[in-house]
Amino acid sequence: MLKDIIIAIDGYSSCGKSTLAKALASKIGYSYIDSGAMYRAVTLYFLDNQIDGNNSKQVLEALQDIHVTFRFNPQTGLSETYLNDVNVEKEIRTMRISSEVSFVSSIKEVRTSMVDLQRKAGITRRIVMDGRDIGTNVFPEAELKIFMLADPKVRAHRRFKELIEKGTPTDIELVFENLQYRDYTDSHRKENPLTQAEDSIILDNSDLTQDQQLELVLGWYNKIVS
Repeated sequence: MLKDIIIAIDGYSSCGKSTLAKALASKIGYSYIDSGAMYRAVTLYFLDNQIDGNNSKQVLEALQDIHVTFRFNPQTGLSETYLNDVNVEKEIRTMRISSEVSFVSSIKEVRTSMVDLQRKAGITRRIVMDGRDIGTNVFPEAELKIFMLADPKVRAHRRFKELIEKGTPTDIELVFENLQYRDYTDSHRKENPLTQAEDSIILDNSDLTQDQQLELVLGWYNKIVS
């Protein structure tokens, strides 16, 4: 009988963490939780309601009114993000949110709230979760930890292509600059910065296809659970 584990996938923006995590969870019958979508949903709420991220009182009051959930869409076959019962999956993927999410994610009160929700989701195990601090902070006990890397230019082109395909006009240089900004902010924030867990496996997918990545990670998974 295969044992139930927690799989934590961390790494930089636009490395394909979510794509890999979704495919892996589907393949092995695990639940997938997009921690990044949680922070993006909070960012959307802050922007729409003009919440000052530097004002602790405003932040704490806002967090009381924020409820982030995930619902499976049978038409797309994907899990979608809901903010206070409103589907915000498309809106949270825009450059408007990408430009602010690293700052909002760095706010202590926001991280404390989201990490608490993420840990509760892992009580039953059998989950794949991706983010920035899943293996180092949220689930340091995870049996399989993966740290994803990719060449910055490759990541920028992937992100640019994704935005264009979703009908969001943008500029490749703007995307590249945004990724550089997010890399620095995520790695230098005070609260749980993006770092590689000592016991994680590095996955550089600069030259790998999605199928090749999945096959590689499935091999790591099978070694642990069998």
